[in-house]
Amino acid sequence: MKRELMHAKIHNATVTEANLGYVGSITIDSELLDLVDIWDGEKVLVVSNTRGSRLETYVIAGEPGSGVICMNGAAAHLIKEGDEVIIIAFATSKKPIKQKVILVDKDNRFVKRLVEEEATSLDN
Repeated sequence: MKRELMHAKIHNATVTEANLGYVGSITIDSELLDLVDIWDGEKVLVVSNTRGSRLETYVIAGEPGSGVICMNGAAAHLIKEGDEVIIIAFATSKKPIKQKVILVDKDNRFVKRLVEEEATSLDN
């Protein structure tokens, strides 16, 4: 049986911009995307630690090293500039997935990798 599992997470990022005029999505510094293997165009769940809002959208790769985390379009109504967010990507698999999880500082600079518990099968 296939399951949907977290494969990547950017933890405690700060939203640097909220752009209502854009069609939609979230723009993320491409260096952060590379660290957790999230692709341009990939669906992500964005969770606001500040407001409690949760939404799904797709990723646009931002300028490398910019620290940009920009909520675009209607999502900017729910998650605002300055909010602290967690960005989570999922994959479908028949087997456990080794997650890539990073912690960033208030300027969205890589701090460290976070160790998630070893993935274990629920079928054991």
